Amino acid sequence: MQELKWAENSPATETIDAVAAAKKFQKLEKKLLHYMGRAIADFDMIKKNDRVLVCVSGGKDSFTMVSLLENMRKRTKVKFDLLAFTLDQSQPGWNDQGLRDYMQANNIPFEVITKDTYSIVKEKIPEGSTYCSLCSRLRRGIIYTYAEQHGYNKIALGHHRDDLITSLLMSIFYNGEIRSMPPKLLSDNQRHIVIRPLSYCQEKDIIEYAKLKQFPIIPCNLCGSQENLVRKKMRKLIESLAAENPKVPSNMLSALQQIKPSQLMDKKWWDFKHLEERVTDDRSRSEAD
Repeated sequence: MQELKWAENSPATETIDAVAAAKKFQKLEKKLLHYMGRAIADFDMIKKNDRVLVCVSGGKDSFTMVSLLENMRKRTKVKFDLLAFTLDQSQPGWNDQGLRDYMQANNIPFEVITKDTYSIVKEKIPEGSTYCSLCSRLRRGIIYTYAEQHGYNKIALGHHRDDLITSLLMSIFYNGEIRSMPPKLLSDNQRHIVIRPLSYCQEKDIIEYAKLKQFPIIPCNLCGSQENLVRKKMRKLIESLAAENPKVPSNMLSALQQIKPSQLMDKKWWDFKHLEERVTDDRSRSEAD
C-alpha cells in the first residue's frame, strides 16, 4: 500500500501531470487566439498603427482579452500599440494591487485612474434596482474622454459570444428590438470606434483560461450582489436550451450575421408597399426572355 502511494506521488507522475496540464493550456490558448484573430479579421477591428485602449475591469473577460491581445501584438505583422486601462470607481473593497503586479510582471503598459462613480450610482438608483445602466454610462463617458485626450483611436471591450447572444434575447423580450452588441461600433457621437475582440469566444473557455492563468480577479461589489438581473435569467434560458441542443448558442451567434429583412416586419428595411410592382417587373422579364 505504501509502495502504491509512493508511486502515485512520484516525481515521474508529477512530471506527466505537468506536461498534460501544459498541453491543455496551450490548446486552450491556441483556440482562444484563433477565434479572437478570426473576429478581428472578419470585422477589420485592428489596423496598422492603431492605438488601442484595452478596458480592463479586473474580471476574467477583460484579463483574458488583454492577455491575448498582448500575445497577438507581439506576434502579428500588423503593428499596433495598446494600453490596459482600468477605472477605479471607488467601490467598497476595491483592491487593484494584484492587477498592477500582473501588468508589471508581463510588461503590459497600463494605467489605473480613480473616479468616484460608485457614490453617484448609489445616490441615484434605489436599493434593489439594477445599477448597470447608469454605472456603464458613467464609465463609458470617462473611457471615451480618456481615449480622446490621449490619442487612442480604438477602445476594446471584453464582451464575448455569450454576452452577444444574451443581449439579443434581452433586447427582443424586454425592449421590442432586434439588436445586440456589434463586434465593431461607431459611438453615438461618431468620435470613437469600439471593438469587441472576444466576440467569437465562448465564456466557458474564458473561465477555464482565467483559472489556468490565475488572473488576480477583482470582484464587482456594486452589481455582483444583484442576483436577479435580467441578463442572468436570459443566460439560464440559453443554458437550458443548449442542454437539449448544444448548437443553440452558435446558431444564435450565426443569426446575428444572417439577417433576412424580407422575412421580418420592419418597413424601413423592406419595401412591402411596392412588392406588387416587383412581381409585375419579374413577369415582364420572364415574358421578354
